[in-house]
Amino acid sequence: MTPVNSATASTAAVWSLLGGDSRWLDGLRRTGRPGLPARLPVAELAAATVGVCALAAAEFADAPGEVTVDEGAVAAAFTSERLLRVDGRAVSTFAPLSRFWRTADGWLRTHANYPHHRSRLLAALGVDGTAEEAALVRAVESRLAGLGSAEAAELIQGAGGLAVAVRDAADWLAHPQGAAVADRPLILREPAEGAAPSPPGSRLRVLDLTRVIAGPVATRTLALLGADVLRVDSPGLPELADAHADTGFGKRSTLLDLNSPVDRRVFEELLGRADVVVTGYRPGALDRYGLDAASLAERRPGLVVAQLSAWGEDGPWGGRRGFDSLVQAACGIAVSESPGGGVPGALPAQALDHGTGYLLAAAVLRALSDQRRGRAGGVRLRLALARTAHWLQHELPAGPDGCGGTTPGEGGRDATPWLAERPSPLGTLRHARSPVRYQGGPADWARPPGVPGGDEPRWV
Repeated sequence: MTPVNSATASTAAVWSLLGGDSRWLDGLRRTGRPGLPARLPVAELAAATVGVCALAAAEFADAPGEVTVDEGAVAAAFTSERLLRVDGRAVSTFAPLSRFWRTADGWLRTHANYPHHRSRLLAALGVDGTAEEAALVRAVESRLAGLGSAEAAELIQGAGGLAVAVRDAADWLAHPQGAAVADRPLILREPAEGAAPSPPGSRLRVLDLTRVIAGPVATRTLALLGADVLRVDSPGLPELADAHADTGFGKRSTLLDLNSPVDRRVFEELLGRADVVVTGYRPGALDRYGLDAASLAERRPGLVVAQLSAWGEDGPWGGRRGFDSLVQAACGIAVSESPGGGVPGALPAQALDHGTGYLLAAAVLRALSDQRRGRAGGVRLRLALARTAHWLQHELPAGPDGCGGTTPGEGGRDATPWLAERPSPLGTLRHARSPVRYQGGPADWARPPGVPGGDEPRWV
């Protein structure tokens, strides 16, 4: 398809929100046929978030020229965790207990991919976790059938598990958390103390304190663009192997126990030379280590601090954990995407995760570009999956038929043109290429993902 100028209103609006110069929009081109069929405008969300990220990357690299958003590459990237193959093996996505369940008055969505979340879910429902998986599913089904959705969600959340009642969009907007989310900007950007800490031309150093998809997608993108990204995990809370393989491209990975005085000193040394810190834990979870935004800015003036959460910091759920699938269920997306018969549905990709990840990367790059020009010092950035969901549901333009512009069930394109294969310490990986492209920019990551925790905790 011949490239056409498509600096859409949604891309331009986000670029403006980030303080970008409108002249960069002149070089933006969208090519190909939109994928990600859905009732909501998911394809527009995907293309807009990748587009604004590519614009920010081109600006940061000082590379004026064409910025291309290929719809096929975007669709492949937004389903990267499903397309990944490790030595030919399809990776796992959702565990058997991460799903929708019927309750006495509706539906419940749970998330139990991580072992500790699985055990807390079962404990909350009084189900023996040693039974075989099919028996566990039957026991959970039986228990939830006698509970109301909201009641079950609070029971599980109270035990440290993860569950939400399925709501429609109107019910969510009427909920105190939905109202709090709707009242915040898509990207919250606030000045912090201190001038830019790095001299022009030095390699960007990014401390990656994120997990799962959204945060790791953002830092994976920064690594593509040449940043030295060091992901830090706790030895007691390792990432799932397949998630690491999907989002670890270009990065190094190390383990530090911040409760250990020795490891804490190492972390402080890393922080002392960092340009960017990206966090993806629930609000408040890292505060006891002095990793709240104010403390970070005090110890490292001029730092760009990018914070990602599921529900935002405000409202009754401000301190809760959350995942893309839970946000879709709580805010009305699952109802909008229902296949019929009252059964909840889902988006064709974990688009809240991926889209928020590209928005976060774009916000970081824009902040860094402003620092280079002396227009900003330290910056605090805040994004939330639930706010990205609100953008999708209520602010992005619908297609000509009043929905997302594509019909659920259409598509099924071959993703091969946007895939690559390469050896790695984890095995031979088939993976989606990055959709972030600009004239003269990198085509692929400099290194594949390594063994989780296998790198020294130092800058290169």
